[in-house]
Amino acid sequence: MMPDAVAPDGSQIYFLVGDARRASLVEVRLAAGQTSKPVRHRTVEEIWYFLSGEGRVWRQPPDAPDAVEQVAPGSVLTIPTGWAFQFQAAAGRELRFLCYTSPPWPGDEEAEPVSGGGLA
Repeated sequence: MMPDAVAPDGSQIYFLVGDARRASLVEVRLAAGQTSKPVRHRTVEEIWYFLSGEGRVWRQPPDAPDAVEQVAPGSVLTIPTGWAFQFQAAAGRELRFLCYTSPPWPGDEEAEPVSGGGLA
């Protein structure tokens, strides 16, 4: 199945709910062994619920120390507005998660690249 879109971070996006007025829901997929590009969202907040695969997520709040967390099916993370983030799929299996975005995703200009990132 072809993705509906490719996110600015390089992950594949599959639209699930796009007609709600206050939020959107997509499935995000990242191929095994791949690492997304580090980005920061300008106006949206996200909740991620991991469905399959394993990996790591780097998050950095504005003006605070960063952290890397391991994720697996059932893990839940938030990506608050303005936080930099990057994610990586472990070797052997793609990483898949549901991404709830509020307000609804406004378009590719929402994600701005950040230098560095926390995952090699």
